[in-house]
Amino acid sequence: MADLLRRDLSPLTAEAWKEVDDNAARVLKTLLTARTVVDFSGPHGWHLGAVNLGRLSVAPATGPQGVPWGTRQVLPLIEIRVPFALSQMELDGISRGAKDADLGPLEDAARRVAWFEDAAVYRGFSEGGIKGILEQSEQDAVSLPTAGEQYPAAVARAVESLKLEGIPGPYSLVLGRGPFFNLMQSGERGYLPHRIVHDLIGGVVLMSAALDGGLLLSTAPDNFEMTVGHDLAIGYASHDRETVELYFTEAFTFRVLEPAAAIELKA
Repeated sequence: MADLLRRDLSPLTAEAWKEVDDNAARVLKTLLTARTVVDFSGPHGWHLGAVNLGRLSVAPATGPQGVPWGTRQVLPLIEIRVPFALSQMELDGISRGAKDADLGPLEDAARRVAWFEDAAVYRGFSEGGIKGILEQSEQDAVSLPTAGEQYPAAVARAVESLKLEGIPGPYSLVLGRGPFFNLMQSGERGYLPHRIVHDLIGGVVLMSAALDGGLLLSTAPDNFEMTVGHDLAIGYASHDRETVELYFTEAFTFRVLEPAAAIELKA
């Protein structure tokens, strides 16, 4: 019996599906960063539609017979679907032993998915009820220097601010593409700046295309929570004699539990 992904209705062979899944996983594991630095709850399956916030909105007026009432607060999950089309001939070639099948549209779609997920967590997605880390942060932003050699001083100030607020480490640093390579390429001799930064934070330094500057955040538990219903997967939509239309799908939401646990590094 088909599930919601309807993969058993597709013309793809087992070898083709494996190649599609392996390529998608390779790209996504390289680009997804947010889910590695926040608490990850799930996957809980297709049935999960919202996160219980544990709060009650009391109605201003009583109901029939003067009975007080209220509404339980929940945070709905958003569900995304990113379609892409692959050549039927290229997919068939995989089962014939081809090692260089053109799966470019799949990789492009995976990049869009990764950008969307990271951006929702870091910057927010108001249309879906998600408030991101940057917009919720209660800390004053730290300016990110132009020279990569000066990044350790800026990161040290951010770490100091978190510690003064009683926010424990370890901390992780997520930088936009430009700042990330600026840091990694800086320094010619001695103890390199990116190693100093790594020692300062006790966590990882990651790159995300969804950021312009950077973000230092505590990766201790109970600061940030990403909740996933059905995790990232590829489903089948339709096909004709020449192309097969597939899609990425995922259901998730995100919430900030401790607004003081992150600091923006402004480019």
